[in-house]
Amino acid sequence: MAKYSRLHVLNTMIETGLVPVFYHPDEDVAAQIVQACVDGGVRCVEFTNRGDQAHRVFGELVRRFYDDDRVILGVGSVIDPVTAGLYIQLGANFVVGPVLNPEVARLCNRRKIAYSPGCGSVSEISAAEELGVEIVKVFPGSQVGGPGFVKAVSGPMPWTRIMPTGGVSPDENNLQAWFAAGVACVGMGSKLITKELVAARDFDALRQRTAATVALIQKLKAEYLLK
Repeated sequence: MAKYSRLHVLNTMIETGLVPVFYHPDEDVAAQIVQACVDGGVRCVEFTNRGDQAHRVFGELVRRFYDDDRVILGVGSVIDPVTAGLYIQLGANFVVGPVLNPEVARLCNRRKIAYSPGCGSVSEISAAEELGVEIVKVFPGSQVGGPGFVKAVSGPMPWTRIMPTGGVSPDENNLQAWFAAGVACVGMGSKLITKELVAARDFDALRQRTAATVALIQKLKAEYLLK
């Protein structure tokens, strides 16, 4: 079961502003990726359900980091309630999916787990919010409409909290555009946890890259909160 409450997880996502997203089949490498991200200032880390026996790797990550109160592990790429239930039983603190599935939403609500489904239209966002979703994942972020889409949604629906994933990078201009549009936080995968860094096992560089990204996001959040 989840170690952290849904409110704590959601508030942490918003406060930190960044949720790294990754998958790796090797437990030791996956653990080092999580460690580097957390040492870089991140709290919530999304491990995606994208490979055979991915749940076993996730379970090992939960075991290894259970006593580290900085680490909030969640699962991504979840499209059905059976998979969601499996990861919740293993200790997922939040569930993310590329699509909206009402049954997953109900399951997560029953267990008080934060659920962020992928939405690509205002109607999908509204449907997700009716199901209790607090932070909606806009996916794929750049293809759906980028920062312009986020800004347009905030006009008639100012209560909506959006986490774009796909098309988000550590580049200052990219992040500035997203946070100026009003996102609550961002999900970032291969642009942050690059194949090159993982292949080289350069986890210190990943830590530094994460720290720089978190610092930039905090700066942007402060800047746009004042406006």
